Amino acid sequence: MAQSLQRGGQVDHWKEMMFLYRAALKEINAKIEIMDDEFAERFGHSPIEHIKSRLKTPDSIVRKLKADGYEVTIENMREKLSDIAGIRIICSFMSDIYQIADMISRQTDVTVLYVKDYIKNPKPNGYKSYHMVVTIPVYLSEGAVETKVEIQIRTVAMDFWASLEHKIAYKLDGNPPGNLMRELKACADMVDILDAKMFSLNKAITAIMEARRQLAEEETEGGT
Repeated sequence: MAQSLQRGGQVDHWKEMMFLYRAALKEINAKIEIMDDEFAERFGHSPIEHIKSRLKTPDSIVRKLKADGYEVTIENMREKLSDIAGIRIICSFMSDIYQIADMISRQTDVTVLYVKDYIKNPKPNGYKSYHMVVTIPVYLSEGAVETKVEIQIRTVAMDFWASLEHKIAYKLDGNPPGNLMRELKACADMVDILDAKMFSLNKAITAIMEARRQLAEEETEGGT
């Protein structure tokens, strides 16, 4: 199947394209890690639990092009697909998602092409995540090449649900029965509750720590 992207004189072009996507992933990864380090330095904690990156396989690229009704060519692969290179950022709390997205969008060499906010507008099955498609320049000897990367940002709980939903859908060829879909949606609703509870707990803990800090400062000042 993937041979249609790699046959004849397209082999070198294919290798060049995949090199660009790999390089773009490295560029974005480095940026996100630096932003995370800066956040931890300034605010004393890191909003990011972990980062995953992946490149679509040739077979997956071909299937996606055909499913979307496009001829299988490298040009269509470059122009029509936005998720060949993907980064997934897993964070602790829902509030972190928009903060991380804002930090990324403010990078001067990152261009946000479009956003899909599945948190404010979840999919019917309950899927929630924040998607950004961006371009980042990959600097080659002949100059910079703007390369697309899809960034997904979600909480640990959202990622847990999405991972299981994907496995179930894959096993059932993307067509689970209605009762199973209702169960998945119910689980997604539980994830919402869990995220809200954990955020509330974190706010309470932060408030207690701040109150203790202020009390310690007052006692120190009183002692002097």
